[in-house]
Amino acid sequence: MAVTTLDPRTALVLIDLQKGILGLPTAHPADEILARGACLATAFRTHGLPVILVRVVGAAPGRSEASLRSGELPADWAELAPELDCQNGDIVVTKHTWGAFHATDLDLQLRRRGVTQIVLAGIATGAGVESTARAAHEHGYHVTVATDAVTDPDPEIHRVAVEKIFPRLAETGTTDDILKLLG
Repeated sequence: MAVTTLDPRTALVLIDLQKGILGLPTAHPADEILARGACLATAFRTHGLPVILVRVVGAAPGRSEASLRSGELPADWAELAPELDCQNGDIVVTKHTWGAFHATDLDLQLRRRGVTQIVLAGIATGAGVESTARAAHEHGYHVTVATDAVTDPDPEIHRVAVEKIFPRLAETGTTDDILKLLG
């Protein structure tokens, strides 16, 4: 469903726009995704709306040969991209799983601020963004995904998430669509 409105208490949630993730190959150029995320963050701050910057610092415990382990990561891997211009009022959420809700205080932070809707952007479409969108939907938030501000290492996973998954649990639109709704 195309994005139609933003609630008065909407928050921006940017997923994993950090040095280690931005250096990985993706279906769409990561620098463009970062630029759109930074643009959204500036607009949300200008309108006095919450900006949540999510970063991943490792993997959940358990067996998974495909997951990254903290000991294998470069020292600056989890540093947020400087282009996001992290402000004192921004909320930084550190996660160990794909989604930003599990085992973090994200839901508490949003509820304390009266947030009823989240706009999602970031990397990876089929992991961090999709997991967070599903959990947000399950927590009762209105969910919007900025479809031109997400990407994935796998073009097919990205396509399926944007075309099939997100329209079932969120409104979708471009960065420009969302900026226009902000006014």
